[in-house]
Amino acid sequence: MSKQAKTGVLLQSDSLKPYIPDTRTYSRDTLQAMLEQYRMLYVKPDAGMFGNGVIKVQKLDGGYRFQSGTRIRSYASFEGLFAGLEKSRPKRRYVAQQGIDLLKHRRRRFDLRVMVQKNPSGKWETTGIIGRLGHPSKIVTNYHSGGTITPFETLMAGHMDAAAQKGFKDQLRHIGVQTAEQLATRYAGLKEIGLDVAVSTSLKPWILEVNTMPDPYIFRKLKDQGVFRRMRRYAAAYAPKRKSR
Repeated sequence: MSKQAKTGVLLQSDSLKPYIPDTRTYSRDTLQAMLEQYRMLYVKPDAGMFGNGVIKVQKLDGGYRFQSGTRIRSYASFEGLFAGLEKSRPKRRYVAQQGIDLLKHRRRRFDLRVMVQKNPSGKWETTGIIGRLGHPSKIVTNYHSGGTITPFETLMAGHMDAAAQKGFKDQLRHIGVQTAEQLATRYAGLKEIGLDVAVSTSLKPWILEVNTMPDPYIFRKLKDQGVFRRMRRYAAAYAPKRKSR
């Protein structure tokens, strides 16, 4: 499902708009304009999973560079940068997204996964929040790309006290439900979503991406197994029923 299309649906909500980074269809002119404005971008496939194909692009003092996987390339000019990107990225539809300076835990960047599901009563409910600690040499935090699944409280302890953490979690739960309700206005039959949420150094949450086929199994790594059991119970309630023979 198109990232750009989902972003367009979310931008129709005035309450969600402040949490959505500037995201545009990738092109030479878009890349140049956004680098002038933000200096750091993430260029990613419009449709993709597990962080595959994501490229970090930066404008530096005196040059440019991009990182794909663990490989870093530097260029003296924008034209050189763009030519290098065109050789490196797969030839499919991409988007360019405003870069967010992520919070760090032990000098490693992290983001959060917010799981939202339809409960047995048919109401949207945020059922889990978990952290993903990025691999030291990579730009994505996904578990499948070497990220480490880490409890929310462990990652946030160095940035806010227990009371602030509770309030921030409540905010994330609310954003999760709002996001699901908004997407459901366009995508009928939606039963679960997973929000990838960045937390900036100013402690503002940003919705980087919304997955409509989220992986709940990362929540099995939490000490509290009740979180995962509830996700399984909710999923069983809305899963298609098999016809008896």
